[in-house]
Amino acid sequence: MHRGPGLLFCLFAVAATYARASVALLMEEPYGEFGAVNPTGHAAVYFNHICADSPTSLRPCHDGEFGVVISRYHKIDGYDWLAIPLVAYLYAVDSPNDVPQTVDKAQVAALRDAYRKQHLLDLAPDNRHGRTPKGEWTELVGSSYDRTIHGFQIDSTPAQDQRFITTFNDRRNVGHFNLLFHNCADFSRVVLDIYLPHAIHRNFIADVGLMTPKQVARSLVSYGKKHPELNMTAFVIPQVPGSVARSHPVDGVAESLVKSKKYLLPLVILAPEVTGGVAVAYLAEGRLKLPKGTPVFEIGDEETTSGPNLPPDSRKVLPVPPPPAGQP
Repeated sequence: MHRGPGLLFCLFAVAATYARASVALLMEEPYGEFGAVNPTGHAAVYFNHICADSPTSLRPCHDGEFGVVISRYHKIDGYDWLAIPLVAYLYAVDSPNDVPQTVDKAQVAALRDAYRKQHLLDLAPDNRHGRTPKGEWTELVGSSYDRTIHGFQIDSTPAQDQRFITTFNDRRNVGHFNLLFHNCADFSRVVLDIYLPHAIHRNFIADVGLMTPKQVARSLVSYGKKHPELNMTAFVIPQVPGSVARSHPVDGVAESLVKSKKYLLPLVILAPEVTGGVAVAYLAEGRLKLPKGTPVFEIGDEETTSGPNLPPDSRKVLPVPPPPAGQP
């Protein structure tokens, strides 16, 4: 495995999640038509010791809870960020016992709508005909039906978690999404800056100054390499098997140009010098090679705030569906 800057990963140790609080960047693969045009994917942040009374109100987790995923969204009831329980965010259900082993598009839609009716009517009410509304609320739940997710996790402390809760509960939560300067990756940078000041930075060479999910991951991994006390770990959450179209690998800005013939060939003809510069930028600073054999995500178990820690083999684990047959 290449061991250049930003490419060194520690092995994922499930046992480490039992006693420690943690925060994890979720670098999510692009999918669908928009993902084909913009292959940078989506970024969110997962906290295993922070939960939510509502999608806009945070608190420490209680016994039996799995934590929360927070991200910036566009045009969802005017909010800038929303917090969704982990199991719902990944699978659009309340309990790990209800996670399906395989899905099709109709099942995904039904699971999302059932969760919306039970928990998200304030954010996504029925349309005027009393039916499922259109809109981007579907991004809040069932992410693992659409794409594979790569996680980069570090330890956190109770003081850091409480500071984050206080900061975000007190700040104005008004949407100002902008694809170029206030996107989901920018939000992840702001969140992680509370835990790791100045650790996440833009790449003005490989990403022309735009913040992308892959750049957040590169920065976080590079920082973790320099600070082993953070116990940097990596994991993958596979896309749920089924007939839903598979997601695509995450790319940065220069990387997407280098890899895409529909963009690269016109650039070669019209601006060969620029094309050469883009290629050099990608090779020099734009790569983040995910190691083979990255462990499949097992969050450990529900939050336990009282009583002694149980040994790993007696704790409940989140049963992530296996990858499709033949897929590593």
